[in-house]
Amino acid sequence: MTLLKRAWPWLRLLIGAGILAALVSRLGTGAFLDGLHMVSGVSVLAALGIGLLTTVLSAWRWCIVARRLGLRLRLGRAVADYYRALLLNAVLPAGVLGDVHRAVQHGRTEGDVGRGVRAVVLERTGGQVVVLALGAAVLISRPALLADVTRELLPGGAGALTLTAAVLGAAAVAGLLTVWALRRRRRTGKAAGALAGSLADLRRGLLARGTWPGVVLLSAAALVGHVALFVVAARAAGSAAPVAQLVPPLTLALLVMGLPINIGGWGPREAVSTLAFGAAGLGAAQGLSTAVVYGVLTLVASLPGVAVLVLSRPPRPATAPPRRPLAARIRGIRHDRHPRRPVAIAVAPKS
Repeated sequence: MTLLKRAWPWLRLLIGAGILAALVSRLGTGAFLDGLHMVSGVSVLAALGIGLLTTVLSAWRWCIVARRLGLRLRLGRAVADYYRALLLNAVLPAGVLGDVHRAVQHGRTEGDVGRGVRAVVLERTGGQVVVLALGAAVLISRPALLADVTRELLPGGAGALTLTAAVLGAAAVAGLLTVWALRRRRRTGKAAGALAGSLADLRRGLLARGTWPGVVLLSAAALVGHVALFVVAARAAGSAAPVAQLVPPLTLALLVMGLPINIGGWGPREAVSTLAFGAAGLGAAQGLSTAVVYGVLTLVASLPGVAVLVLSRPPRPATAPPRRPLAARIRGIRHDRHPRRPVAIAVAPKS
């Protein structure tokens, strides 16, 4: 387990690099280069405007969750931190280091790093649940699309049933490993305490009646913005297909973007977009170009994070009030116990 934990960051980078290498070997570098050349000034302005909208919505969602957990977070500060996180996610290999940075920094500012991390995890979880719900709705309405994509992914025409069985099997194995790890650590009591605290924060920060409606609405609005940016990328890449035909393959690409096997967001998104566009009859090369343009536009949308990195100062962490010197504390205790009484001064009357 320890060896796997240490090797996983490098393993997921290798998987992402392998996906990109497979795409290059299959379609060549032309689709990548065409996607880079297709970015226009209009698409850049659209990316900045849509990015501002989705960032504000996501930061607002973060504020709701953090405040429910007892953490202070102003919307302006949340927007700035979110922009910085988006930029770091786009330029750093793992694709999630920006979120880790904003979680730890906010936790240090509020004096509770664990709760700050849980607030970010719950906020991102709320967004992913909405993405999964939309993906499930799309797959139910277009089951042949998933079957065609998995037929390309799995040799021999294994189809969606084999993929579903593999996912369920992997989930079962992960669950068994988690239970085994918790039982091993139960002797110390730390795992049980951490699990109880996490469940309490989940109920209060995400599942409470005053929280989840706002989280769902903000996540749905942000998801509409992400789909709109993907449509802008498809138009910039030269696709003239109707929006109703573009949404299903674009939704599949958005679904796999949450997988932690990418390089700065690149890898699974391009692979699934290529396969989904090909399965939908829109052309595999068109799907790869669209994904490349979308990757560039997401980087453009995060560029205000550069100004945040350069101009903003990190907030001072929450600290206890400074202690007075020992002599002052002793004098204060003595004065509190023996307060000075006013001294009456007798004045002799004038003769």
